[in-house]
Amino acid sequence: MSTNTPLPPEALDEWLAALAARLGLDADLVPTGLLLDVARDVAHNVARPAAPLSLFLVGLAAAQNGGSAEDITAASAAATELALGWPSEPQ
Repeated sequence: MSTNTPLPPEALDEWLAALAARLGLDADLVPTGLLLDVARDVAHNVARPAAPLSLFLVGLAAAQNGGSAEDITAASAAATELALGWPSEPQ
């Protein structure tokens, strides 16, 4: 059953644990706060639809570089830096 009602904040951990399990990942390795910060910065400084796509690219880059916590942090930092410097007017 699907709904258009978003999850309440307290259900986020439950959702992430279930999705991580379904994808064969360790939910404890997901830096939720860091990724939400990247999504916020991209959504506010680039465009809202760019946020989920940017997180996909962060994850892909981290995986290609080894997938460690440091790789996720580095890819997240690069995305945030680019987003925060993104021009507000189209060029």
